[in-house]
Amino acid sequence: MSIAPISASAGQSVAPVSSKSVASTSDTDNDTKTSSTQPKPIVDKVTISPAAKALQEATETAAQTAKEANSGDAQAKRKLATENASKA
Repeated sequence: MSIAPISASAGQSVAPVSSKSVASTSDTDNDTKTSSTQPKPIVDKVTISPAAKALQEATETAAQTAKEANSGDAQAKRKLATENASKA
């Protein structure tokens, strides 16, 4: 769709109108057709190996462990108990 230029008279300025801000019946018809035929988003699944999980647990900070334990993580609770027992 092309837009004809508009001339300003007597020192008035006129801003151009983009085709996106002007809706016609054909534009809205196309939007409903394309929205139903748009492809579904691709979902990637990542699996961490048991060795990587163990390394992640071993290298986490005390603050991370405490936060996880407070949110109900049983492994973090055991780790905190072990750390507290070794300090005593």
